[in-house]
Amino acid sequence: MGDMSTFGALSEIKTRSRSMGVKLVVICLLALLMTIPGWFVQSLVDERSKHAGDVTKQVSDEAGGQQTFLGPTLAIPYTIPATEPNRDPIEGVYLVFPARAAASVASATQQRKRGMIEVPVFEADLKLDGDFDLTGVPAAAPQGAVLDWSRAEFVVGVSDPRGALGDGQLAIDGKSATLSPAKVLSDLKIGMDQQDQPLTLTLFGVKAGDDVKPNAQVKVTSASRFGGAQRLAVLAYGQSTHLVAQGDWRTPSFDGGFLPVHQQTSDAGFSAEWSVPYIARGVLAEGSADTMMRLGPTALTVYFTQLVDPYHSVDRALKYILLFEGLIFLTYFIFEATQGKRLHPAQYILVGVAQIIFYLLLLSLAEHIGFDPAFLIAGAATVLLLSVNASWIFVSRLQGFRALVVFSLLYSLIYMLLRLEDNALLVGAIASFMAIAAAMYFTRSVNWYSAVEPQRRDDGEQGSAIPKVTLS
Repeated sequence: MGDMSTFGALSEIKTRSRSMGVKLVVICLLALLMTIPGWFVQSLVDERSKHAGDVTKQVSDEAGGQQTFLGPTLAIPYTIPATEPNRDPIEGVYLVFPARAAASVASATQQRKRGMIEVPVFEADLKLDGDFDLTGVPAAAPQGAVLDWSRAEFVVGVSDPRGALGDGQLAIDGKSATLSPAKVLSDLKIGMDQQDQPLTLTLFGVKAGDDVKPNAQVKVTSASRFGGAQRLAVLAYGQSTHLVAQGDWRTPSFDGGFLPVHQQTSDAGFSAEWSVPYIARGVLAEGSADTMMRLGPTALTVYFTQLVDPYHSVDRALKYILLFEGLIFLTYFIFEATQGKRLHPAQYILVGVAQIIFYLLLLSLAEHIGFDPAFLIAGAATVLLLSVNASWIFVSRLQGFRALVVFSLLYSLIYMLLRLEDNALLVGAIASFMAIAAAMYFTRSVNWYSAVEPQRRDDGEQGSAIPKVTLS
């Protein structure tokens, strides 16, 4: 009698352990656990992205780097006499910006490839002009400063002079001279740029001449040709600055302290126009060199960006891994509950591993052919595998076709979430709500405490008996 009681208790425990309610809890835990391999894929994405960044930086540096330019500026050395014995006089440089600055940039780009990484590099022709009105100069000189107009220079600046493709020219009232390293001020620190990086410009200049003196009106033009990569910026170097930039790059982005007032992009390239008034620039028209730290954030910037960064896109796809795994597992569970075929947890694990392999395929293909075709190929292969797997498990071609339709919709949903950007959260939330509502509907008649009973296949094909969930 005791043996019979023990057998009955074991039987009851076995039946409960096989209930659909417990199975759903186990599947949810499996979905969470299957996100752990996703962390390793994430680390692989980060590693590949860092490698791509290192290669991009190396190629960019060879081409001249991200370039920032300063247009013609008048640099006048000054001295503050010593007021006490045994003290040296204080020396400095006084800068005067043009009253009106007019600049134009024409760029041509090409792709330099190293391994699988392509980096856009450019060659730019720059014409940076300025009209100077020296009436009232100096108006912001340090107290006691004596300006040495005989040593004054007109200077222009560049963040990386290694990108020079020829000697620059600077003309003062039509008299042209070749730029050479500036004598009164070799470099100029202008604070932080939009990426919070310190900017130091190397200066080149031409002696201002005897005609440059207080109350004079001077017109200065400069022409130069520089190479660089990824980013080209011109500082708002005039009290009012007007810049026109154009080039053959089809996917530029515009950033910096000010956005263009007009911009146009097409398959032939881009054009953009900036206009920065004095009141918006936020930097004094003249002053000592060490007071010009606020000039950096005024950069008018063109980025030569790739249309799609595959690593960024794969990284975004990985952020949806829990939703992805959960929806796939939930779909299999609904198939299981409605078809009466019990799946082993190992089969769910295999389905989860297929999802992880999808991300590996996506990453490896995206590096070669871009994200969109990579998602199409990796997604189609994974959907086909999961659908065939469903037909094998449920011994039903009809169920395999149903799985093909459902998984195709799920992968299309994930792709849409990756492309929607701003509305991804809204669409993802609605899709998740609809998925759980569908799960509630299809499992509405399931007895969650039920054991299993045998049932034959329902698609008209001959086959062995399969378990069926007892419905309430």
